[in-house]
Amino acid sequence: MRVCVIGTGYVGLVTGACLAHIGHHVICVDNNEEKVKLMKAGQSPIFEPGLSEIMQSAIESEHIEFTTDLGAGVAHGEILFIAVGTPPLPNGESDTRYVEAVARGIGTHLDGGYKVIVNKSTVPIGSGDWVRMIVLDGIAERQNVLVGAGGVRIEEMALDKIAGFDIISNPEFLREGSAVYDTFNPDRIVLGSNNPRAIALMRELYTPIVDRKFADDPSLPSVPVVVTDINSAEMIKYAANAFLATKISFINEVANICDRVGADVTQVAKGIGLDSRIGNKFLQAGIGWGGSCFPKDVSALIHTADDYGYEAHLMKAAVSVNQRQRLIAVEKLQQVLKILKGKTVGLLGLTFKPDTDDMRDAPALNLIEHLNRLGTKVKAYDPIVSQTGMRHGLSGVQVETDPERLADGCDALVLVTDWQQFRNLDYSKMATLMNNPVMIDGRNFLDREELQRAGFQYVGVGR
Repeated sequence: MRVCVIGTGYVGLVTGACLAHIGHHVICVDNNEEKVKLMKAGQSPIFEPGLSEIMQSAIESEHIEFTTDLGAGVAHGEILFIAVGTPPLPNGESDTRYVEAVARGIGTHLDGGYKVIVNKSTVPIGSGDWVRMIVLDGIAERQNVLVGAGGVRIEEMALDKIAGFDIISNPEFLREGSAVYDTFNPDRIVLGSNNPRAIALMRELYTPIVDRKFADDPSLPSVPVVVTDINSAEMIKYAANAFLATKISFINEVANICDRVGADVTQVAKGIGLDSRIGNKFLQAGIGWGGSCFPKDVSALIHTADDYGYEAHLMKAAVSVNQRQRLIAVEKLQQVLKILKGKTVGLLGLTFKPDTDDMRDAPALNLIEHLNRLGTKVKAYDPIVSQTGMRHGLSGVQVETDPERLADGCDALVLVTDWQQFRNLDYSKMATLMNNPVMIDGRNFLDREELQRAGFQYVGVGR
């Protein structure tokens, strides 16, 4: 099938590359010329395991192209994915101006032939009708059917017939660091539309994935396809992320109680996670959640509830717990080192989670800011940030090139991101380089006994 993906961030580029890998002909559109030039050369502008290999293979097989020409992408695609960013505004509302610009641009280029326009971006509930309206505005601008000073739309049904398109909501559930895997091995595919023709085209598009032809375990049953109305599909995305964020905040609150009563939250999490009604995922206590999805989506759902006269108490509490949890490592540093002014603290990890280069709303940023305010010198090592030399948005921190340079002269280390390679560092040598070999394990990720044998004073969260 012919596909156009507009926007080549984490969602758009992974979606486009994976659809090309399973045999569709994909054109990816982005308005950043340098980025497009980079992708044409087979280089991914983001770090995502497996993505570069998928891209290179698709380029060699001529199943994927990259362009800044939106018109060419719209003309090419039977299915048009809108996959641009919807960053949060200061009030928690989603910033949908990029979606609006793309929808209007699609409208100005639609010219015959049926198209399915897919909302892949995480958009406010009710955006299906809004995107349809903006697309129609774009068509109207081209057809010169807007009349009057107020720009009153006329013959809207005629515009629909001219354009021949449907809007569908197809939310993504990709985890950064596992996005390629998640694309080929999804738990479910959600399609929101009341039009059987649009649903049929989307089912055809996803058939190889539904049939698990590219899955790690092809013997598993077919991927469930959930067909809903558009509003429900949009709500599924927000509700899923809000629930997972709440689950993390819950176990973090339990961990804080464990610290006070002498229980071990890792054992508590194991005990409750074996209950099939609860499950063991997202029960890892630590210094809180961050990234591009949870903070934005929970805030957006709270804002939507406020818009409709409902106060989302539970979700607001999950956010409040998370904000407080960000600084639990500072409290533990103060308990061990007492005064932090004039001390040096090293952070193991900067990105909000392992296997990504994403620093958006990373807990490390809050730690750096707060420690700086307390007069602490902050150093950091991160496998991706240190390797690439990326420093955008980082201030008040000295980024080191290896873990031993990080440890040298530190009064304590804080494990912030649970990168797998952090399990196998030479902690015995690192301990000898430190002023005070203290490890605050902000993810309960390291082996306590191993660290203690290496000479560290080990402090976990809720342990």
